[in-house]
Amino acid sequence: QVQLVESGGGLVQAGGSLRLSCTEIASGRRFSSYAMGWFRQAPGKEREFVAAIGWKTTNIVYADSVKGRYTISRDNAKNTVYLQMNSLRPEDTAVYYCASRRIGITSYNVGEYDYWGQGTQVTVSS
Repeated sequence: QVQLVESGGGLVQAGGSLRLSCTEIASGRRFSSYAMGWFRQAPGKEREFVAAIGWKTTNIVYADSVKGRYTISRDNAKNTVYLQMNSLRPEDTAVYYCASRRIGITSYNVGEYDYWGQGTQVTVSS
C-alpha cells in the first residue's frame, strides 16, 4: 500500500514563501518510476491541479495560476517530492494534497491519480 505524507503547510503573509514536502513511505515500489502531483482544494471548491512531475524530470507541468511562482521537484533518494511556493497570494489558500500515479507520465486530471496524502493546510493572509 502506498502512503503519502505531506508536511510544510502553515500561515504566511501575502508575498511570502512556503515549501511543501511529500514523502512516500513503506510502498515497496520504486518511487522514481512514478509521476507525482500536487493538487489543492479551497473551501466550497473542487480539487484542482497545481503541478506534476514525471519519472523524467523534464516532464513537469503547472497550472497557469501558479506558473512562474511555484516549482515542483523530486528527490528520488528520499522518496520525496517538493512544492516550492513563492509570491503567495490569498487566493492560494487551500488544503494542498500530494498524489501519485501508477505510471511515470504526468496528468492534470484528479481522477488519474491513484494514491493521495492526507493534505496540508496553506493559509495566505492579505
